[in-house]
Amino acid sequence: QVQLVESGGGLVQAGGSLRLSCEASGRALSFYAMGWFRQAPGKEREFVATADRSGGNTDYADSVKGRFTMSRDNAKNTVYLQMNSLKPEDTATYYCAGRPGYYGGRSFSNYAYWGQGTQVTVSS
Repeated sequence: QVQLVESGGGLVQAGGSLRLSCEASGRALSFYAMGWFRQAPGKEREFVATADRSGGNTDYADSVKGRFTMSRDNAKNTVYLQMNSLKPEDTATYYCAGRPGYYGGRSFSNYAYWGQGTQVTVSS
């Protein structure tokens, strides 16, 4: 199995940017489709972005489309989420997730492996 560790969260003002990283170990990242999800206190887990195994196909939630960019570097066993033009409603714990296979999809239930999460707080 693969272990996933997120990093890069923090406190940022609205309009600012953060870049989250998710480093995989245990198995090659190339084996997994990857996703980013987030969860704010008292709210349901929310799909953010996904990338297929190659990184050539990505999908984004409407709420982040045009602002967030997911990428992956399989050689470094790392996936990224570049977050620009951040809004207070982006405040959440962000989780990296992996799914064995080529495509991940938008449903969190598709993903078998999860990181511990990294907190993103966007102030007004």
